[in-house]
Amino acid sequence: MRYSAEHKQETRTRVVAAAGQVFRREGYGGAGIDALTKAAGVTNGAFYGHFKSKGEAFRTAVVEGLEELRQGISALKESQPKDWLKAFASYYLGYKRTCDLGDSCALPSLSPDVMRADDETRDVYTAELRKLIADVAAGLPESANSAETTAEDRAIFLLATLSGGVTLARAVSDPALSERIAEIIERAALAIGVPSNSQSK
Repeated sequence: MRYSAEHKQETRTRVVAAAGQVFRREGYGGAGIDALTKAAGVTNGAFYGHFKSKGEAFRTAVVEGLEELRQGISALKESQPKDWLKAFASYYLGYKRTCDLGDSCALPSLSPDVMRADDETRDVYTAELRKLIADVAAGLPESANSAETTAEDRAIFLLATLSGGVTLARAVSDPALSERIAEIIERAALAIGVPSNSQSK
């Protein structure tokens, strides 16, 4: 039976979405092909019709996950140009900290496995992260003081702070401590977004 191009694309989209959730929840080592196909509701044959290996599926899930984050930030910048950072930090340290791990952000949940991945996966991760950094930086004010860090520097610091904060907050078993970590990181994130010379005015 021959499937239409639209059906094939829908299947691929479903497999990628399911793979992203499984890899976030189980990690690369814990996610076998059977788990990926079961989550996507497809056969092994259908899976291999779209991906040559689990590694390729992981690579695609990483790209899609970082692109989803980038698009989400872009949407916030467009809808709330003045307050996008506050809205983003609140959402990231609220919902994205407490949701099911399968629905968590790709940055903290998939990056540890990328560190152990092949060069091709690390290369595409690097390319996507560069785009994400550039988009975040474009929404941050430049400092009038040449001695200050650049908007891109602060974008890197911001993403690392949020990602690391969510990782710690998710790892602890004490809800109160998790909330405390989130509150501290949110304050730090908002401070990062504003050059120190602006804060002193």
